[in-house]
Amino acid sequence: MPPILAGAAIASVAVALLLAAATILGRWPMAWDPTILTGLRAWGGPRWLGKVAVDLTALGGGTVLTLAVALVAGFLLVRRLWLTASAIVVACASGAWIVGLVKDIVGRARPDVVAHLVPVSSASFPSAHAANSAIVYLTLAAVASQVAPEPAVRRYLMTVALVLVGAIGLSRVYLGVHWPSDVMAGWSFGTLWALAGWWATARIRASIGGER
Repeated sequence: MPPILAGAAIASVAVALLLAAATILGRWPMAWDPTILTGLRAWGGPRWLGKVAVDLTALGGGTVLTLAVALVAGFLLVRRLWLTASAIVVACASGAWIVGLVKDIVGRARPDVVAHLVPVSSASFPSAHAANSAIVYLTLAAVASQVAPEPAVRRYLMTVALVLVGAIGLSRVYLGVHWPSDVMAGWSFGTLWALAGWWATARIRASIGGER
């Protein structure tokens, strides 16, 4: 397992336990949820930050993520890496479906303590941008690392994926459209889903002796 992904997985389990405890105790939103949102809005940051946040959040949208999966899967198919291409498509599509299902079941309202800086319409928990970006970018990096022989390349892929996922999640909070706990839940689920995809793909590849 890539060490960076292993560390992210451990952090994700800790976050999942924290959120589960909050759910059991009925403490939604958590006390620090509105504090962080109102504090960010009061701070505002430099003038260019709002534009950057909008651009970053678009990288976690359905259109961009679908294109990323399709382009990478197509590249892998051209190289005849059938298992890797199939694993990426299945993992990303099934993970996104589960995220949508959970959002509908939980039905948590969007934050109302600050104005939304981008339009939103679905439920709040978990953040689909945080969850789906983690599912897609971490799955792409983790599964691709299995066919990348150079350790430096594997570390680079995982580092870039984690930074990108983190930036997308933070942009959702800055734009006021998600509670921080929504984003944390998305990160947690997406990371664990990517880890599961990595593990399943590695086991299958080992059992069939490779892809070619």
